[in-house]
Amino acid sequence: MIRSELLAALAQDNPELRAEEVEQVVDIFFEEIAQRLAEGGRVELRGFGAFSTREREARKGRNPRTGETVDVPAKRVPYFKPGKDMRRRLNDE
Repeated sequence: MIRSELLAALAQDNPELRAEEVEQVVDIFFEEIAQRLAEGGRVELRGFGAFSTREREARKGRNPRTGETVDVPAKRVPYFKPGKDMRRRLNDE
């Protein structure tokens, strides 16, 4: 599902909201998740899963075009762990 499909589905389920209001709700939702992760926090949505970040250490990488070795700096990356209900839906249905 892409963003426009999500907006359309939410608009269809909530006909009392204008399209601009639905888009604003989605923007706020994703912005809050991104902000919390940027602060080093965690976002848990019961029954769905949890978003957090993980540390990746610096390493040596390779430029695939030239084969040259390059330094890849340490960084934080987003991580998603599906909840129990999500895993059950994916495997039982």
